[in-house]
Amino acid sequence: MQEMISITWDHLYDELVTFVERRIKDKPTAKDIVQDVFIKVHTKSSQLKAADKISGWIYQITRNAVADHFRKSSRNVESINIDWESSCHEFNDCVAHCLKSLMDTLPDEYRIPLALTELENQSQYQVAQALNISYSGARSRVQRARKMLKQKLDELYYIKTDSYGNIIVCEDRDPCCCSRKC
Repeated sequence: MQEMISITWDHLYDELVTFVERRIKDKPTAKDIVQDVFIKVHTKSSQLKAADKISGWIYQITRNAVADHFRKSSRNVESINIDWESSCHEFNDCVAHCLKSLMDTLPDEYRIPLALTELENQSQYQVAQALNISYSGARSRVQRARKMLKQKLDELYYIKTDSYGNIIVCEDRDPCCCSRKC
């Protein structure tokens, strides 16, 4: 099996580099990712069951490596790139306040499970036990409450976020204190 993997790898190497480079737009990083894939392929070769699926298996490992790269890079924010003096955090606070007040308008059947999970950091399993309902019932109520809250928020406010999820625009559909822009 190792020999077949090596032969397939030799044929796929250039394709894999191109495949990764198209997604991340950086050739040296693409080569690094493909090298990591090479190591994974050889260390995990015992997991491959069907020899005729080597190429697909290698491509799946490569897709996962690209996804891991983006996950890792999205978490890494250098402190030099953070505007510590920005007032945009006020928008996060403003929306949090609006969400809390909108949450009070939900029916108790949905508001209580949502409050327990989001405000008191209880798991949905704990909520199910506390409310004496099934786990799927608790999960369903929390999801419905979130959906209801999102609909109300979308009806009342125009909110725009940056790539990190920070709110950069918060405008009331009718003028209010949230209508400032960053």
